[in-house]
Amino acid sequence: MPRSKTRLPAFPGALDWRTMASKMKAKIRALLLLFVLAGTCLARQEPVSDNVITDQVAIRLSSDQVVKGGGLKVDVKDGVVTLSGQVDEPKAKTRAEKLTRKVKGVKQVINNLTIRK
Repeated sequence: MPRSKTRLPAFPGALDWRTMASKMKAKIRALLLLFVLAGTCLARQEPVSDNVITDQVAIRLSSDQVVKGGGLKVDVKDGVVTLSGQVDEPKAKTRAEKLTRKVKGVKQVINNLTIRK
């Protein structure tokens, strides 16, 4: 009697390697699609307005213990922030620039702060 060439899984409920590979490919495709869509959504975020940047920079500078920036002037044009005024020490000048760079929407910082004598 000739034998059948049909292969059965090793145990009931087991999948052959072709089925497993097919399912894995489908999962990978779904993940890639998810990453592409997520990247597209992130890339389309609205730009932050200059007024919002001005407010955020002013809040950060005025609330910082090193900068003590309540009297500093903040000008923003197209995401470029210009800081002017006087601070007590060089460390405060550097810190003000670092805090400003962390604000969302800031493209460049022009640090015109001077040290009080």
